[in-house]
Amino acid sequence: MLRKNSPRLDAQAIEKMRVVGRFACSLLDMVEAMVRPGITTLDIDKAVHRATRERGAVSAPYGYTGGGAHPFPKHCCTSVNEVVCHGIPHAKVVLKEGDIINVDVTPIIDGYHGDTSRTFMVGEVTAEAKKLVQDTHEAMRRGIAAVKPGGHVGDIGHAIQSFAEPMGYGVVEQFAGHGIGKVFHDSPSISHVGRRGKGEVLLPGMTFTVEPMLNLGTAFCVVDKRDHWTARTYDGALSAQFEHTVTVTNDGVEILTLPDDRPLDLTVAD
Repeated sequence: MLRKNSPRLDAQAIEKMRVVGRFACSLLDMVEAMVRPGITTLDIDKAVHRATRERGAVSAPYGYTGGGAHPFPKHCCTSVNEVVCHGIPHAKVVLKEGDIINVDVTPIIDGYHGDTSRTFMVGEVTAEAKKLVQDTHEAMRRGIAAVKPGGHVGDIGHAIQSFAEPMGYGVVEQFAGHGIGKVFHDSPSISHVGRRGKGEVLLPGMTFTVEPMLNLGTAFCVVDKRDHWTARTYDGALSAQFEHTVTVTNDGVEILTLPDDRPLDLTVAD
């Protein structure tokens, strides 16, 4: 259950979040280098598991229930094409030219979680799919840029929604960003739709994910009744997602799932 008042991490905890966040980023760099037609999503999961184990870390998704009765069976989420999130890696899911795939990793180091995801394009994709991927990354960037002390949770959702909906995208509301630290999913809940100036006030030390999912069609998703995890677009249209873990600083926001030498420009033109 989410807390009424969102937790705030101290300087020591945030440094630990930087460590695990940078490692999570390196996992996605590894995945990016291996994504190509012909590999399976199980190949990706095995690589993530091996690298995580070699680092002395563990994968938070493995065995995670989220309060439900069905533990997640793999070490990362692999969501292909119309799969919005929580796709389960499988040997029978073979990537092909033109696919898009979101890979979501959450290693744990020293008790702290680093949660991040990217959508990769497999070979040559359609212009429509490429634009979806690029616009989803931009939506995440705008959402992160809206984070500042004294701001509100609703500012994040407003920044994403006001960018994406005028272009015709469905902005998924059924899944949201979340507070994170020693707890995988904590307060605050970060909806990717919202009203500016509404919601919980953002304070230094609050640490959470910004992870918008944009669909080419309707925003509505359905969860597979067989595996209880895989969420797909209701109409079968493509979906993309990007995610970073961030923390509110005294004067803005810090992205914890990127290395210092690869910053993300958060300048947003009026």
